Amino acid sequence: MRSEPLAVTELLIKSRGGDREALDALVPAIYDQLHALAERSFRSERPNHTLCATALVNEAYLRLIDSKVEWQDRVHFFAVAARVMRRILVDHARTHNRARRGAGAVLETFDEALTAAPGQPAVVIALDEALDRLARLDRRRSDLLEMLYFGGLSYTEAAAALHISESTLLRDLKLARAWLKRQLNPGA
Repeated sequence: MRSEPLAVTELLIKSRGGDREALDALVPAIYDQLHALAERSFRSERPNHTLCATALVNEAYLRLIDSKVEWQDRVHFFAVAARVMRRILVDHARTHNRARRGAGAVLETFDEALTAAPGQPAVVIALDEALDRLARLDRRRSDLLEMLYFGGLSYTEAAAALHISESTLLRDLKLARAWLKRQLNPGA
């Protein structure tokens, strides 16, 4: 019996080759994990969010399946899924915030933004913009934060996806958090 990660990787590779049966088998194999990822993303969203985890999963799944990504393995798939979900949530926050752009926006540290964003789409947008700036300076560290905080990957999975050791991951994580803290809370 194959382990679940290997089975998902195999299904991704087969579906990439156009195997419709593999694609059909992939959905139930990844749905629960995608839903857990979406629920994790909603922990830092406002309580009266107009999207729900299921809607986020469905939208993300449609974007992922329609993409022309060459899936390498399960970790790669979920890293890309994290990025897609982040984009959906940020787009939704921008739409929600458009009418009151900047009204009452409060700068917060990165860790606070992850846990205290409910009701504050401006925080989600500020975090997204800071991650985009970090990506321009250091793509690997930006990807690392995205995989860990939005993708729910473990340190081991993120290190494997980035082709780095866990000790390098921990150093990068420390530096990335410090950089984001300065960006999101410049006066501190």
